[in-house]
Amino acid sequence: MELIETPHRRYNPLTGEWVLVSPQRTKRPWQGKQEEKQNESRLSYDSTCYLCPGNERVGGEKNDNYSDTFVFTNDFAALKPDIKKAEILSNDELFQQESVKGKCRVICFSPDHSLTLASMTTEQIVKVIKTWQSEYENLGKLDYVNYVQIFENKGEVMGCSNPHPHGQIWASDVIPDEPKKEHIQQKLYYDKHDRTLLSDYLKKELIYKKRILLENEEFVALIPFWAVWPFEVMILPKQSYQHINQLDAKGVNLYADIIRQLCAGYDKLFDVSFPYSAGIHQQPTDGNDYPEIHFHMHFYPPLLRSATVKKFMVGYEMLANPQRDITAEQSAEIFKDKIKNI
Repeated sequence: MELIETPHRRYNPLTGEWVLVSPQRTKRPWQGKQEEKQNESRLSYDSTCYLCPGNERVGGEKNDNYSDTFVFTNDFAALKPDIKKAEILSNDELFQQESVKGKCRVICFSPDHSLTLASMTTEQIVKVIKTWQSEYENLGKLDYVNYVQIFENKGEVMGCSNPHPHGQIWASDVIPDEPKKEHIQQKLYYDKHDRTLLSDYLKKELIYKKRILLENEEFVALIPFWAVWPFEVMILPKQSYQHINQLDAKGVNLYADIIRQLCAGYDKLFDVSFPYSAGIHQQPTDGNDYPEIHFHMHFYPPLLRSATVKKFMVGYEMLANPQRDITAEQSAEIFKDKIKNI
């Protein structure tokens, strides 16, 4: 039985947490905060942009005259490598702290300042994925790096400080909390069933169909049953790869194409360059085997009703449970109508 009009909770088996779904609230009037719709017209090269080819960054370093992707160490990194590994700064049970060692990298997706993943070609996104693969491998080889987090913040509403197409890669000696929660749940499931949680989940979604947005030979993009954000999407490989470096050339191309289609579809939803935070969850780089891990990519976009009305995570969401007003099935129906023929 589907609960379409009735308040209900949905369980997220990846995190072990619940989300409150209140579909009746979509009818409430909105007189609250509305974002300004951004003017997305940009030049291919901006002389004032510190990420464009050949330009000087704030720290004084000069960018290469790059023609594809370009990667450099973040000039204002949140993590630093010259820290004593796992130095315990406090043993007090109530005031625990320890040092964190790591490295932060910035990846420019293209030299063209005007592009986003939504407007890039599959071939251009292939180069981005190959750079992700290279960085995941090289950073993971550092003796102190145990996890490599690849992500992108797109749009001012998501705190992106520069519109040039770019993402970030943070490598650390600790496994961050969000992937760690997923690892714990995936391990419990794998130990019980000897199959990955996400492979079993994906099989059921492919039978149900209603939340599937895009599918090709090796990948699926869907709105998860337990989605919190209104148009949250997860990209999953059909095969239970632990990390992106297990993809061959064909797999990389199919992964690039489904990213391109999804991002282009986002832009068609409200006729705006759609903001989001996106990132890959995959196997840690601590040298251990993780057969339970099934790599996947999350997209968390904040827009709710239009290009100017966003979803706020406040009040009940901060103090009790995540909550959404539109069901995953309703979101998928809206999204599928916009994503046709991309």
